[in-house]
Amino acid sequence: MTTLNVTDFREQCLQLVEELPVDGILITKRGRPVAKLMPVSSSCIDLIGSIKDLAVDPEDDLLSTGLTWDAQP
Repeated sequence: MTTLNVTDFREQCLQLVEELPVDGILITKRGRPVAKLMPVSSSCIDLIGSIKDLAVDPEDDLLSTGLTWDAQP
């Protein structure tokens, strides 16, 4: 996997996106990994929108304990 620091990534961003390696690019800041740029594969595209309607409403009576919680000391 290619590793670049943030400054080099910033300078080469457009070119890197056009020639993005299959295993991606690890972006570092002061030697520590901060991001990973990966190409979108067909399996990732299938995930977009796949969790729609799976989120639950915190006000839902079935999930609530019915207790009121006051965070003030």
